[in-house]
Amino acid sequence: MSLKNFGSFGSGRKSIVQEEAQESNKIQEVRALLGPLPEKLSLYCSDECIRRYLTARGWNVRRATKMLKATLKWRLEYKPEEIRWEEIANEAQTGKIYRSSLFDKYGRSVLVMRPGFQNTNAIEGQVKYLVYCMENAIFNLPAGQEQMVWLISFCGFAMSHMSVRMTKETANVLQDRYPETLGAAILYDPPKIFESFWMVVKPFLEPKTHRKVKFVYSVDPSSRKIMEELFNLDELETSFGGRNQASSFNFLEYDARMTEDDKKMALFWAGANASETVPMPSLSLSLDVESDSDESFREEQDKFSPSPMRSATDSVDKLT
Repeated sequence: MSLKNFGSFGSGRKSIVQEEAQESNKIQEVRALLGPLPEKLSLYCSDECIRRYLTARGWNVRRATKMLKATLKWRLEYKPEEIRWEEIANEAQTGKIYRSSLFDKYGRSVLVMRPGFQNTNAIEGQVKYLVYCMENAIFNLPAGQEQMVWLISFCGFAMSHMSVRMTKETANVLQDRYPETLGAAILYDPPKIFESFWMVVKPFLEPKTHRKVKFVYSVDPSSRKIMEELFNLDELETSFGGRNQASSFNFLEYDARMTEDDKKMALFWAGANASETVPMPSLSLSLDVESDSDESFREEQDKFSPSPMRSATDSVDKLT
């Protein structure tokens, strides 16, 4: 989403130039408020990245900067780019979350999620694997694309597989640490019993996020049209209404893919090792920029169990 959604700039080429100039100015304003950053964080803060945070906060520079600072502080502590496949491979053995080799028609990475294949109990490990999957999906996006698609299968699903706390953690990861990276979330053939669970977890999602969630049913022609608009059905696996008969997940093959991806990602971040020699900025979160609606949303979330994602940020706050 760009500034054109927040005001009129006229028409034609002049309006496009004006819009791009205003967006560029706001990106530079965010950079000025951030100040000097260690190399890894500087590499993370591309113009496209900053644009996502501005979009998430309605192009309000101070609110976007505060949100981005919180993410940078979290990345300093949690170090998501350093998570390696060997650390979390046990979480992936059943294929409960995996990055498909498929891209949608817009060039977006596809994360397949199968809650019915949950194989672990520790929330911390599940969150760590989710973060790894997010980093991997983003790393594999083509140039110029900043979003991904989630395909959620309910094969083998039972309510015992769902955790309110893990769903809250997933919302925190997506909205707080990777804002505007979700292009669409397809819930494919959810059972009737899921509707009550959805009503419980929907408040965890910001309105713009839950509007991206689509319920798709294989027996509904209008639902199937959603899949046809997003995917080449010859490439889409049959479990999501496609015509690709290939096995949806093979752990040994996926293990090899992720091992290779780890090597590529390590090389990508290798140039940022100089960050150890750069003075660490305070990244103070003193800017009082959240709106009342933001505060009430956070208060509603905080009624539930503490988030390990937030505690990582809190521990860094004590150092600054």
